[in-house]
Amino acid sequence: IRERVGGSIDVALDVVGGAMFMPLINALRQGGRYSISGCISGPLVQFDLRQLIYKDLQFTGATIAPPGTMKKIVRLIDQDLLKPLLAETFPLCKLAEAQEAFMAKKHVGNIVVTLS
Repeated sequence: IRERVGGSIDVALDVVGGAMFMPLINALRQGGRYSISGCISGPLVQFDLRQLIYKDLQFTGATIAPPGTMKKIVRLIDQDLLKPLLAETFPLCKLAEAQEAFMAKKHVGNIVVTLS
């Protein structure tokens, strides 16, 4: 992940869990924040608590976002203050390929399907 983004990351928003947990934790900067709202790759992970202590990380679980959260996120993206990591983009006509890429679980970042 560090190689892909060119360094450490401030925030990790995880819906995968499992195998992606440690790569995300390792990519976080000192004082970084990790938030999880799903675990499609599995709910159990191994974790060395010293990572939490020495990197002064913040962990949160999220099930329901307060009203207006998506508007705030879109505004941050529009202002280039938040940069989602994109793994791959597929046109709608290649939806089957997008699903195959998603199910392979080898991607880092989001898989996007566009209408064009």
